[in-house]
Formats: sequence, structure tokens, C-alpha cells
Amino acid sequence: MPRATNSPASRKRRKRVLLRAKGFRGFRSKLFRYAKDAVRKAMTYEYRDRKRRKGQFRRLWTQRINAAVRAEGLTYSRFIEGLKAAGIEADRKILSDLAITDAAAFSAIVAQAKKALEAKASAVSA
Repeated sequence: MPRATNSPASRKRRKRVLLRAKGFRGFRSKLFRYAKDAVRKAMTYEYRDRKRRKGQFRRLWTQRINAAVRAEGLTYSRFIEGLKAAGIEADRKILSDLAITDAAAFSAIVAQAKKALEAKASAVSA
């Protein structure tokens, strides 16, 4: 009696792995043994990079805000300090978008931050 191999499920599993490996180079897209490892590795990179993407966007937003704030005569760190002092709670994504799309609104926020910094400095010196 031949051994049972659960052929339909095995074929389906192998086919699924080979479909995910489509576009890989050489035997990593053709042979199950190697495709399996390549797909597993690709999935770990995929998971890791979904997390990394968030940090990359935050760095991009920070750079954009920094460029816009420097045009207003302030540094990024002083601007963030001024926002905290003014009690403005806008995240970096929103600030970055404002800096690009609505320069007037961004300038108004920068002015409020500067005002709060001055008030903070006068309170410390007094």
C-alpha cells in the first residue's frame, strides 16, 4: 500500500510559495526548496520595513519642518520648544503638510511659537 502524502494540500502549499517567489532571480523562483527560504526571508524584511517606514516618514517631516522654520529665522528645536510653550499640539505630519501647502498658516504658527519663546525667556530672566 502506498503511503498517504496529502498531495492536494502539499501541492497547494508549494504553489502558494512559488507564486510568492515570482520575480525572484534564478532557482529561488523555480525550485520549492530554495523559494521557501527566500520567501521566508522576504517576509521578515517586509515586516521589519513596515515598522521602519514610520521612522523614515517622521524624519522626512522633521526635515521639511526644519527647512520651513529656518526660512522664518528659527531652528527646528527652538520651534518645537516654542510650540510646547504655546500649548500647540500639532504633530509633525500636520506641521509638515502645512509648511508645504499653506505657508501663511504655518507662518502664523511660527509667530505664535516665537511669541511663546519670548514670553518664556522674559519669565526666566525676571
